[in-house]
Amino acid sequence: MRIKNKDMLTSHGNVTGRRIVTELLDAGLDALDPYYRVKALVEVKDRKIILHTDGFEMKGDPHAGPVTYDLNEYDRVFVIGAAKGVQRAALALEEVLGDVLTGGHVIGKHGDGNLLHKIGVTLAGHPVPDECCVEGCRRIEALADGLTDRDLVFTLFGSGCSSLLTYPVEGVTLADMSAFTRMMQIEKGVTTSDLNKVRTHLDRLKGGRLARLLSPAKMVNLVTADPAKMCTPIQRVSYFEMLENNTFFPSIAGASTYADCIAVLHKWDAWERTPESIRRHLQAGGPTTENMSVAEYEALGARFFGLIFKDATVYPAVRMRAAALGYPCVMLSEYMEAEAREAGAVNALMALCAERSGEPFKAPIVLMTSGENVVTVGSETGVGGRNQEYCIAAAIRIAGDKRIVFGAVDTDGTDGPGGLDIPGAPNCLAGAVVDGETLAQAEAAGIDLWDALKTHATSAPLWRLGCGVSAEHNVSALDLGLILIQ
Repeated sequence: MRIKNKDMLTSHGNVTGRRIVTELLDAGLDALDPYYRVKALVEVKDRKIILHTDGFEMKGDPHAGPVTYDLNEYDRVFVIGAAKGVQRAALALEEVLGDVLTGGHVIGKHGDGNLLHKIGVTLAGHPVPDECCVEGCRRIEALADGLTDRDLVFTLFGSGCSSLLTYPVEGVTLADMSAFTRMMQIEKGVTTSDLNKVRTHLDRLKGGRLARLLSPAKMVNLVTADPAKMCTPIQRVSYFEMLENNTFFPSIAGASTYADCIAVLHKWDAWERTPESIRRHLQAGGPTTENMSVAEYEALGARFFGLIFKDATVYPAVRMRAAALGYPCVMLSEYMEAEAREAGAVNALMALCAERSGEPFKAPIVLMTSGENVVTVGSETGVGGRNQEYCIAAAIRIAGDKRIVFGAVDTDGTDGPGGLDIPGAPNCLAGAVVDGETLAQAEAAGIDLWDALKTHATSAPLWRLGCGVSAEHNVSALDLGLILIQ
């Protein structure tokens, strides 16, 4: 199981409720390991690479069906990629492909160990890119040099690749990209979907440029995030809808335009603070330097598979465990994208209403949420994360309640950029578990949770209160939030 400090989390407060929430969070996290999904998809037999594609394809994929790559037709097989937790998927490919694998390179997040033997690894900065991101990209670029139509390339991308795969275009420095990312995502709280519209136009590999670089090699594109939920909060999108709206995955078509980029900067009142090199590049852009179109991507003959459809992994795992514990489980919000503290406050008030009046949900029940909230930190420098702020805001609203417990984690095991410096604590919490006693416990310990929200320094208070979650690192399927009403 992924949560490493269960005893701490369940030793105080509403012990029974905290145990239930911790078990459910662990069930969801454990279901997201891409290692086993790769093993189910890929097989090598009789000098053939066989892909058992059922359960991995998107709705409406015109190329649907099992596929076989005859190794007599290929000289080399490579694996490249970037994502939080990417090594678990890459490790499975190393094991399945065995001697067939020529090599490769992936980019993971600082703090991960090195799991791989044949595929190179660069650990790099997230959410703000650093020089290691560029170094990893250069290694991928070097692997792509000299590829032919007798080469087969597996790509692995997922949540986190927007930062980890950073290789600025000529004329834009890494310092400018890092400052721009910090200003947009951390200071202003810009959503990843909006920020990525811009980042795809500032990079040598994003927006389908990586696919151009790898051509004419045959590509098998695997993603460790849920591709059906990256484009819309409403419903599972189809194959072509995903391509037409993609701003996340660099190995396929890219949706946004230069005009979209400029509109995003004005929307978030960021144009004047954007580095001059970035503004100049966006203003000079035109049709010949645009992102890869859907038609261009389709002409490559690549295949695309999702390893982590949440409908088939995290959601049923949580529901099944909740049912075993005697609780119905209802999806409250599949794609939360709001200021984290506000989302926590609103959901806490909704939970209180359900507990007291039986509306809109009747207890006992577990409410599940997913998505990616934001934290607008401004000039503050506190160490924390969106799930931590969400839980603290909820804890303040449910103070004194005996039957409600909140838990929320980033499913990759790292909630925020990290930087927690307490003996025995992880550098980065995964999230938090709180209940109606958390506020009183904080006050008794001299901890000001309101100040923690104000300064965005949420990690240290939560860890000292035994409410911070420490978890193994893995891939991210965005956040998993649970509200238990006993």
